[in-house]
Amino acid sequence: MNLVPMKQKEAKAFINKHHRHHKASVGDIFRIGLEINNKIVGCVMVGRPVSRRLDDGLTLEVNRCCVLPDIKNACSKLYGAAARAGRALGFKKIITYTLQFESGTSLRAAGWKPEAEIKGQLWNKPSRFREQKSLFQEYNKIRWVKLL
Repeated sequence: MNLVPMKQKEAKAFINKHHRHHKASVGDIFRIGLEINNKIVGCVMVGRPVSRRLDDGLTLEVNRCCVLPDIKNACSKLYGAAARAGRALGFKKIITYTLQFESGTSLRAAGWKPEAEIKGQLWNKPSRFREQKSLFQEYNKIRWVKLL
């Protein structure tokens, strides 16, 4: 397995095709691909935290991690690479979320820790309409963190 840079268009296409429950995020700061025998088998998109209160200029968020089925240790490798790249860029913390029923094994293997339980909610509010883009918005989540 080799880590490779990816263009945003390529990462979005991979995620839109293969992610289990989300489409690609709109923007990012950087992305990292994972290839085997010159074929992309996974990628991460890393950007600013979606939560405005966590966006302090020193925190990154892995907005998407997507790996083809049965590629062992791929998620851990991508989470580790995202943290190392963030540290090299001067960031102090990196976060991501899993659905509450997901194990988080890949994150633990990469040295991340569960930080908080987040109640799922729709982004659509009476004061501001937002289209529901995922059936999983209402599911509770675990926020994971790695200090850089």
